[in-house]
Amino acid sequence: MRRDRFLACLISAIALGGLAGFSNRDTEVEASLSEAPEARGGKKLFQQAFPNTNGRSCATCHVLDEHTILSPGNVEARLARDPGDPLFNRIDADNPAAPTPTYEHLKKGLVRVVLPLPGNMDVIDASGNVITPPDRKISVWRGVPSIEDTAFTGPYQYDGRAANLPAQAQAAISSHSEGGTVRPAELQRIAEFERSVFSSVRSRFVSELLERGVPLENIPDPEAFLQLNAQEQRGRDLYLAACAACHGGPTTNQITNRAVHDALFFALTPEGNVQYTVAPGSAPVPVRVPRPNDEFLNIGFSFLSYLGQRGQFPTFNASVELPRYRFRFYTDGTRQHPVTELPPIPVTASGDPFDLTPAVDARGAPIVGPNAAPQWFSTDPGRALITGDPADFEAFDVPPLRGIARTAPYFHDNSHATLQDVVNSYSQFVLPFLPDLNLPPVNPPEFPGGAPEALSPTQKQDLIAFLNRL
Repeated sequence: MRRDRFLACLISAIALGGLAGFSNRDTEVEASLSEAPEARGGKKLFQQAFPNTNGRSCATCHVLDEHTILSPGNVEARLARDPGDPLFNRIDADNPAAPTPTYEHLKKGLVRVVLPLPGNMDVIDASGNVITPPDRKISVWRGVPSIEDTAFTGPYQYDGRAANLPAQAQAAISSHSEGGTVRPAELQRIAEFERSVFSSVRSRFVSELLERGVPLENIPDPEAFLQLNAQEQRGRDLYLAACAACHGGPTTNQITNRAVHDALFFALTPEGNVQYTVAPGSAPVPVRVPRPNDEFLNIGFSFLSYLGQRGQFPTFNASVELPRYRFRFYTDGTRQHPVTELPPIPVTASGDPFDLTPAVDARGAPIVGPNAAPQWFSTDPGRALITGDPADFEAFDVPPLRGIARTAPYFHDNSHATLQDVVNSYSQFVLPFLPDLNLPPVNPPEFPGGAPEALSPTQKQDLIAFLNRL
């Protein structure tokens, strides 16, 4: 009944053209709504460790009073207060076999994720030799995503490997808590609690309408009714122009511009390089492969982590060692017929393997892999570890952006510490290479000697002001 009254009030407000309630009081209002009776039992299960585990609960890593993420500051404080906290289990030590474990990755908010290789993939070295582990599993380091707004943002995890919340909960209990199979009823109660946690009253509104069968395309954009100051309104206009193509719609994780999405998927050669068409008198054009049913994207942030590992980009995670992988993809699980290798062995203009300027072929086309630059290894192959599809190499789920100001650091491997870092990277390395957005380049660039960006310094601050409200 309480929820019905809540929804009725919101719908009435929309009908009257107001929705003045979507204001700075979003978080305060939501706090009074998130403890629905049907979710309380699930919250208790979320906070308690199950029997025969390593002592971790869901809330050990999804910290409830920090918007259910694992922040670096939280880790540092817990380690100083109690090194015996269940968080500091050897499975997430920098080296689990070390006599005295250290936790520098955890201090960056990262946990170890162990995943099986698809049947049609192998790990290879720089010479192309197969070095796949005998158990066919590899590990990567990833941040802990918030459970806020999971009522409508599935599939789950950065690579979308969990189809639903009960499956995600069981996988976490099995891997991170080292526990056994949990009864379906208990998993369902945990899922009910997770579905009750929202980043704002606006997210709750979207969820309620979806739950009642309202088609997504018929749900109004709640942010259209936010009371914004002049800077925030300019930031919203920029968000609609630069971000909404992939983070649009009432869920803020809906790809609304398929041309922008498809511009990031390329046909590859057997060596892993992008195929180009070259017409006389014209610049080389990459051969794109539309992905109409795909909701994942490689926008280059695994590549930035690669550069951080090489000391060529100041990522937040650069001080800890990330994995260094190359992969061979085959047609099927027999692994007899190779398709491609990623990342491809770099071919550079100078011959220096760590030069970031690629060589060009006889037609003038650059010799590059999917990230459009020379790259020796991948720190995380992303969605490809789930599908075995080379098109999914270093691709990740498009996250919702509501509440983003409260969930730093950012991206799948916490490569960016602040929203300012995120906006700077998008302005320099992502948005200028998406011509379908029609964003004019900013000259001169903010950073002397750099390439033209998509956003000016003032525009960046406007966008951040809106993201802080989102």
